[in-house]
Amino acid sequence: MTDKLIDRNPDILGGTPVFSGTRVPVRILMEHLEAGDRLDEFLDDYPTVTREQAVELLARATTALVGDESVA
Repeated sequence: MTDKLIDRNPDILGGTPVFSGTRVPVRILMEHLEAGDRLDEFLDDYPTVTREQAVELLARATTALVGDESVA
C-alpha cells in the first residue's frame, strides 16, 4: 500500500511502514515521542522526514484513536 504519507513496500525494510520517499519507519516517530523527545529533535535526527509528514501522521493517529470529535 502506498499513499502520499506512508509507503508499505516489501522491497523497503521488508514492508515496514515508512514515511513516503524515505526509509524512516513511522514507528520511529512514536518511539521518539514516547522517550520524551520533542518533534524538532525527531526531525533533526531524520531530516528526510518533513514537518508536514510528521504532523499529518500524528493527526491520523489521533483520529484513529479518538475519532473526529468535531462531528459531535
